[in-house]
Amino acid sequence: MRDAEKTIGNMIDKQKTAFIASVDEDGIPNMKAMLAPRKREGIRIIYFSTNTSSQHVAQYRNNPKAGVYVYDRRFFRGVLLKGTMEVMEDSEHKEMLWQFGDTMYYPKGVTDPDYCVLRFTAAKGRYYSNFKSEDFDIKE
Repeated sequence: MRDAEKTIGNMIDKQKTAFIASVDEDGIPNMKAMLAPRKREGIRIIYFSTNTSSQHVAQYRNNPKAGVYVYDRRFFRGVLLKGTMEVMEDSEHKEMLWQFGDTMYYPKGVTDPDYCVLRFTAAKGRYYSNFKSEDFDIKE
């Protein structure tokens, strides 16, 4: 892969679903399908919106180790990003990701206490394409 930022960034932008992984209290990975990321800063920082009351939020608060997996079904390729997840409840992050129609999930609006932002910071990744896998580091 010549340009990880471009290749993986384009793949993330074209998908409607991403999978996030957290670690439970027994040290066992938990996966969850999410709507596509709302925003990203390159491939290092990726933002999701979610419910504060959810199980994975509690798991990230206990153990910030995380993974994000995105795959392109059409070309049978995917990328696993490994790093940490932060639970952001400040108004700046919440307003940054808020979109029209979000009241369907968070009826009290952008200040709904059950609305938060997940901020994933990737440190490294593994890309799969054409029957080969490739590990790579993500620069700050």
